[in-house]
Amino acid sequence: MEEKTTFEALGQAASGLNIEDDATADRKILIAVDFGTTFSGVAWAQTRRPDVQSVIIQWPDSTNGGLEGVSSDKVPTELRYEQGQVKWGFQVDDYGLRHQWFKLDLDPTQSRGISDLSRQFPDQHALPPGYSASSEKLCTDYLGALRAHTEEVLKFKLPASIIKSTPIEYIITVPAVWSDSAQAKTRLCAAAAGMGKNLQIISEPEAAAIYALHAMDPHSIQVGDTFVLCDAGGGTVDLISYTVTELKPILKVTEAAMGTGRLCGSTFLNRIFQKFLVDKLSLNEEWDEEVVEDAMKRFDLVTKKAFRGGPSEESVIPVPGLADNPSQGVRRGKFKMNGTQVKAIFDPVVDEVVALVRGQIAATQKKVKAVLLVGGFGQNAYLRETVRAAIDPAIEVIQPPNGWTAVVRGALMKGLSQLEPDTERVKVASRSARKHYGTEIMSKYDSSKHAKATSWWDDYDGEFKVFDMSWFITKGSPVTEDRASIRKYHKVWKVSEGPRQIVAQDILMFADPEDKGAPIYKDDGEVKHLARLTADLSCIPVRELVQKLGKDGKMYYVIYYEIEMTYYSAQTKYCLVYKQVKYDSVTAEYV
Repeated sequence: MEEKTTFEALGQAASGLNIEDDATADRKILIAVDFGTTFSGVAWAQTRRPDVQSVIIQWPDSTNGGLEGVSSDKVPTELRYEQGQVKWGFQVDDYGLRHQWFKLDLDPTQSRGISDLSRQFPDQHALPPGYSASSEKLCTDYLGALRAHTEEVLKFKLPASIIKSTPIEYIITVPAVWSDSAQAKTRLCAAAAGMGKNLQIISEPEAAAIYALHAMDPHSIQVGDTFVLCDAGGGTVDLISYTVTELKPILKVTEAAMGTGRLCGSTFLNRIFQKFLVDKLSLNEEWDEEVVEDAMKRFDLVTKKAFRGGPSEESVIPVPGLADNPSQGVRRGKFKMNGTQVKAIFDPVVDEVVALVRGQIAATQKKVKAVLLVGGFGQNAYLRETVRAAIDPAIEVIQPPNGWTAVVRGALMKGLSQLEPDTERVKVASRSARKHYGTEIMSKYDSSKHAKATSWWDDYDGEFKVFDMSWFITKGSPVTEDRASIRKYHKVWKVSEGPRQIVAQDILMFADPEDKGAPIYKDDGEVKHLARLTADLSCIPVRELVQKLGKDGKMYYVIYYEIEMTYYSAQTKYCLVYKQVKYDSVTAEYV
């Protein structure tokens, strides 16, 4: 059914960024970046050799400015400014203050999802948000250092002729639960860091799911199987669910429930352990910062990874310099912790993750075949066994291979498939919309749903009208990737007013935090402006404009146009189309 809006001359430029199609390029180097809260990862491949995909494992450290200071699948998402220089990743040593968690400051709305853990156990070495630099600057500087290092590594992996002649394109991952403005800020920071404006954006849990499902034994997957993916990282834990709809020629899945997430990652184990250590041993005369740093390093690298939950498990923590104290468990510079003590550190964090998993299983409203645990924390044995004990025994709990790098590996796979469709192995056929998206239109007054006070008389149609919302998509509804959805509209104004040069349309969104449904009117609830589409029609001869006789006997110009919407992994493209010409393409981040 055709919908009608009132005309409004608008001089304001549309917000957003154009999506360019370079898929026809002969050869490219594709670099995927998992910009994480606590650790970040990078993977790359050439479109000419999509089967050869590499993860960067070489990073500079505080003592070695070269490429091979530290070998690790990921690099810390940390910054420190020293005498005008940017220290990043492993270059930031264990002593002194540093910038951490600055990625989350791109989205102030995330404070609503911060768990009690972050308030109860603050990091003693983290600089406060906004200290000496904005979140945008911190993210840009970090991504810039990550980009420069990656491109330097490539010089040792590929011939100079290929590096010189081959365009580089970047992919960056973003949390699925982030706000639209945070998505846009991430894109701008990546562009300012030298990653280019034509970069792909992919949601983190979707990228992880693509890799995890690809890594599974294909013979164990059947049409109708539903999987819950839990990406448990250092800072955040994100969940999403998919149901398999096709097996061949590629594995196709649809989203079974909207993604959820929370700040309850493994970094909180470190914070709780640090508080435990301070409470237990800080009254010793020999206590100093070095004792804390050595103990924290051992806990992070050994205890946290090895703990399985047994009460008889014993963890030995170095506390150099402390005098023997049998009552405290300190002997010969070592502090012994029993399994019960370690479990008390794990449980506040693990309990939150388990609650998220159970909530996601319930949200699918389907029979779940397995929970897939990825991310660094997702590889922990105690978390795995606790999740297994808390859910239906018929649901498997699986830790796919390369779980810590699943996001960046999946992002690279997704990016390659966008440029080289023949390489696609797992496709997300549809997703659940996170919000309501629509526009304000002029509708016929309906006494059953419209307030009489909002109505007014329309001379052209000769009937009462109201301004209300037309929602393109509603929260929870399925949206399909790469297939444009088209809605038709028209605008009307009197010929006596003269021809108009601009057709404009506002795109609005509604987050619906309490799930009460989308509002009827723009002014109800927290309906927010997202983007503005405009078409300059000044070049069209007046004689070609359609004129029609209104019910009031006067002549009117009538402009018929369409809004075309295309949904992608973490963005939606909107175009205003008039006489088959597309105007002012803009993007809104992640439906």
